[in-house]
Amino acid sequence: MSKITKNALSASLKKLLLQKPFDKITVTDITEDCGLNRMTFYYHFQDIYDLLEWTCQEEARKYLKKKNTYDTWQEGYLNIFYGVLDNKEFVLNVYHSVRRENIEQYLNRVVNDLLLEVVEERAANMTVREKDKIFIAEFYQYSFVGTMLEWIATGMKEKPEYIVERTSTLIRGSITKALEAFRTDRSPSNKAF
Repeated sequence: MSKITKNALSASLKKLLLQKPFDKITVTDITEDCGLNRMTFYYHFQDIYDLLEWTCQEEARKYLKKKNTYDTWQEGYLNIFYGVLDNKEFVLNVYHSVRRENIEQYLNRVVNDLLLEVVEERAANMTVREKDKIFIAEFYQYSFVGTMLEWIATGMKEKPEYIVERTSTLIRGSITKALEAFRTDRSPSNKAF
């Protein structure tokens, strides 16, 4: 029942975001729209930002669907673009009325989940410190998210396939090379720096 209630609140938020800016929406607006009371809202969420974050995470989960391996990361990244496109009005409204940081935080979490899985997979037969794997994933995450934010800021005009293809060309093999450089199971003279 909890998931059904959360989905109803999320659907109302998305519906209201098509009608007015995020910062003009209240908890009362949301609960009235979906026929629930304020206590029910606060049972599930701390505030509207908590609901927004949950909504974004649910959308991300839907679009990523096990596309987080080395062979499928391009599909996962492309799916994130199409998830943003499918929710274009929602994303643009949040992007313009809540501050860029909220969308950036959401994209960082989603892209980090994607890239960390890829890094873990590529490091499977290597001894690489956990903090170095996280550093590598975050390095690529900032590039991916920066590209997506620029795409959002310019009205999402460029085809996502083109962006993903260019990104793939640019980083082909570089995650593996980065992991090789951070290996701890090789002698110092053999490390590639």
